[in-house]
Amino acid sequence: MSESIRHPAVAGSFYPSDPEELRAMVRGFLGAAARDAPPSKAMILPHAGLIYSGPIAATGYALLEPIRSTIRRVVLLGPAHRHYFAGLAAPTVDRFRTPLGEVPIDRDAIDAIAGLEQVKRLDAAHDHEHRLEVHLPFLQMQLDEFKLVPLVVGEAGHDEVAEVIERLWGGSETLIVISSDLSHFEEYAQARSHDRSTADRIESLHDEEIGPRDACGCVPIAGLLKVARRKRLHPVTLDLRNSGDTAGPRSEVVGYGAFVLRD
Repeated sequence: MSESIRHPAVAGSFYPSDPEELRAMVRGFLGAAARDAPPSKAMILPHAGLIYSGPIAATGYALLEPIRSTIRRVVLLGPAHRHYFAGLAAPTVDRFRTPLGEVPIDRDAIDAIAGLEQVKRLDAAHDHEHRLEVHLPFLQMQLDEFKLVPLVVGEAGHDEVAEVIERLWGGSETLIVISSDLSHFEEYAQARSHDRSTADRIESLHDEEIGPRDACGCVPIAGLLKVARRKRLHPVTLDLRNSGDTAGPRSEVVGYGAFVLRD
């Protein structure tokens, strides 16, 4: 039986569709990122077009180099922007494709959460969504063989997301990535202040104080922070910039943060 594939939706717009050009771009971001921190079990990283958010996402992904052969599964959660539904949506396809190749879906992991009331199989939630897709080139370049558990988060409670993350937590073979940008379309100085406040709330595990104006992925972030409290993990900010610092004007910017969870 032939395998079903989710084809890239934003290759050629959010990132290059040419494989060599894409590799060169991602390699450049990773090469410029600091590597003076240890790898992390879980991260919160941004998801805009790579010329805007790629340098910030790279500060987290660069840390994976020492454990590239250890990680065999990536649980990737991001907010729904194009298709609205209740709960968390898993795909039914077998693979996600990017210009760099195909990533197999971890069907066993998805089966393990399929019995939860808030989890549904819904390809429509993934078809045109870039919030997970833009992370894949980084993962493909920074890891050896791995399987993906991609989950789009719709109208869901913090506890519902936390329950899914707990069930998929695993051991050293599993990496958890939350995809989220921060403030949207504020003036540069205002955005810097707003994002610093949001970063402080993430670092202090105040998930109940982070709303949609602070981070588009506020619900998956909150779910991760609830799990972090139970496991006595502490978020640390690696990078905090915005599109005015990377490739855009400063009149209206989008904020980006890179956060990792530490023991």
